[in-house]
Amino acid sequence: MVKRWKQIPMALAGGTLLIAGLELGGQSPAARPQTPAVLPAYADVTDQAGINFHHSYGEKKLSSIMEATGSGCAWLDYNNDGLLDLYVASGRYLEGVTKFSTPQGEDATNHLYRHNADGTFTDVTHEAGVPGKGFGMGVTVGDYDNDGYEDIYVSNWKSSILYHNNGNGTFTDATAKAGVENPHFGVGAAWFDYDRDGKLDLYVGNYLQFDPDMKMRYFTADAFPGPLDYEGTPDRLFHNNGDGTFTDVSAPAGIANPAGRAMGVTIGDFDNDGWDDVYVANDTMESYMYHNNHDGTFKNVAPDVNTAFGANGEATSAMNPIFGDYDNDSWPDLFVSDMRYHRLFHNPGKEPFWLDTTVETGVAAVSGQYVAWGDGFFDFDDDGWKDIFVVNGGLHWLVPMEDSVLRNNGDSTFTDVSSRLGSYFKFKKVGRGACFADYDNDGYMDGFIVALGGKGILLHNNPPPAGERNHWLTIKLVGTKSNRDGFGARLEAVAGDLDQYVEAVSENGYLSQGDPRPHFGLGPHTQVDKLTIRWPSGIVQTLGNVKADQILTVKEPAEGASDSGRAKGN
Repeated sequence: MVKRWKQIPMALAGGTLLIAGLELGGQSPAARPQTPAVLPAYADVTDQAGINFHHSYGEKKLSSIMEATGSGCAWLDYNNDGLLDLYVASGRYLEGVTKFSTPQGEDATNHLYRHNADGTFTDVTHEAGVPGKGFGMGVTVGDYDNDGYEDIYVSNWKSSILYHNNGNGTFTDATAKAGVENPHFGVGAAWFDYDRDGKLDLYVGNYLQFDPDMKMRYFTADAFPGPLDYEGTPDRLFHNNGDGTFTDVSAPAGIANPAGRAMGVTIGDFDNDGWDDVYVANDTMESYMYHNNHDGTFKNVAPDVNTAFGANGEATSAMNPIFGDYDNDSWPDLFVSDMRYHRLFHNPGKEPFWLDTTVETGVAAVSGQYVAWGDGFFDFDDDGWKDIFVVNGGLHWLVPMEDSVLRNNGDSTFTDVSSRLGSYFKFKKVGRGACFADYDNDGYMDGFIVALGGKGILLHNNPPPAGERNHWLTIKLVGTKSNRDGFGARLEAVAGDLDQYVEAVSENGYLSQGDPRPHFGLGPHTQVDKLTIRWPSGIVQTLGNVKADQILTVKEPAEGASDSGRAKGN
């Protein structure tokens, strides 16, 4: 393996630091302006919004690794009214498993909140028929039968649920009919079209062989057995047959590794070959990067490209991975939240060796004192550069922690700006899953945080005053030849000196799924000069002079298109 090295200047306070880095394959990013005097601020609007979610782990006291794992959430438009709704998973009392508490009331269920178009939500869980069952973990949303309505998959301990959207505000449990039962410790899951046949397939990450009756082999005072006290278990890949059923192809696809201890799963085309790959963050062992071989099989290339372990070769307690192009060079990079030091891998493009840049980028400095779980890789201030939102919380004990926002400086470094973003970042809770989305369609990304054993938190991103805020563009994709959601589509937006890339994916947070609509911050630019969409079908669509500050619905054409007549703004 040949490495090409060069020195990359990185502007830091008090001088210039030269670091060793891989020569990049992409173009030089645009110049980044200085940090503005006014940034957006996040506010807790949970009560005003009418959301009353309280997570349960089925105990009075945290007593097992299953309870400590937590639950996730997802944003979706289940009734097609153009407004994002919220689904949240919860644990609950399980007879014979959680032994030290009495069964809780009907509130200890999963919840679906319908958006009322005025910033408030209505709990429609039982009306819609989606309270869940078992101990809820991960959530992923996708239109698996291409009928125009979003379906919900929930991973549980030793079970799963596939809720089919009936198109009338209700759902039907289609798990058995579809053949997607997962009698394992399911955690992160994701919809994606791995064989590009226009139908969404399902990847389910499985954690470990948890035994609630296992005696402690080794433990710290007042804690419980850790991940290495249990055997691993293989993940599962379900191929969509196109008739409402799925086939388990885990073994022939090459992803059924019995040693795995998956926590988080993410999808992304890391080598830009048009075929989606899978990254699995495993707990206290090597992580997997499955390269799509274009023939229905995958190969784990993580050891070859340096993404299996941390910077020092250690097997870290990885929680959740997310792909995102933080330096706007057209190659998706990788962020992995961790219980000690996160991992931020830089994608070198056509070179095979990824570089762990956690220290050089300034990400390590803010991570050592926290245990991180949920994460978001998005542009919170709409300046055209992707930032990182990290949700923190204690591991073996219910130790509350505050969250962090790392602002992208546009020069391959990040700055912790949490203290400037509102009083919420002084609030401590035991964070787990988190999903981020522009739920009120104002162009700025909001979020929902799941707190272990605590109250869920809806965060609204309050933009700066009108004269100081940046512009943006959000795309709602409608696939025709490709899957209806457009998952796997790769979008490039050129606006003046900004040239950005975003891929439409499903799962993009710990046990969670954020806004399914690709979002671009545009900084001072009032239009996108050129928007290029490379659909999973291979069709390339180009739109010119797209007005900023709108949600643009784009339908996949029958063949390649180079006009804006096919786009419809909301």
